Amino acid sequence: MKQDSLRLYDYHVWANKRVFNHLKDLPNEVYRQEVKSVFSSLEQVVIHLFKTDVVWLCAMSDKNYEEIQQFVGKYSAEMENKTLEEMEREYLKFSEQYTDFLSSQDDLDANKTLKHPMHGQLETRISELVQHVVNHGTYHRGNITAMLRQLGYPGPSTDYIFYLYEKQGN
Repeated sequence: MKQDSLRLYDYHVWANKRVFNHLKDLPNEVYRQEVKSVFSSLEQVVIHLFKTDVVWLCAMSDKNYEEIQQFVGKYSAEMENKTLEEMEREYLKFSEQYTDFLSSQDDLDANKTLKHPMHGQLETRISELVQHVVNHGTYHRGNITAMLRQLGYPGPSTDYIFYLYEKQGN
């Protein structure tokens, strides 16, 4: 199961890299252009994706709710007004921490207890949290594609099957 979780997370990073590369091929102003959608700009979706990844790595690392809020607050302040290229560098650096964390765990299916002030206590496993991170990323990469289409641009292809084909070709 550890390999499955690592592969899923690797897919998540692969798909996000494809989004970054696609966005870099578009005119610079598109990244911050206002869109009437779920998010006000592509930049806001990218920031949301990154912050959510931060939240879940913190949770997997046994940080409590208050610690996570402080950590995310720090990242939020740092992310504002970064260029797309700066966000990509930060994200890729952070994704290495994720991979290192997941690789260092003996059992990704061991029980994990999360406590949230509004949602209560959750009994889960790191492997399930990885699945959540990947699903969340897939959902918001779909937002990015929809927003790009609204702006008159195609979206990047980030389907899992294309990841598998690409990895098989290596």
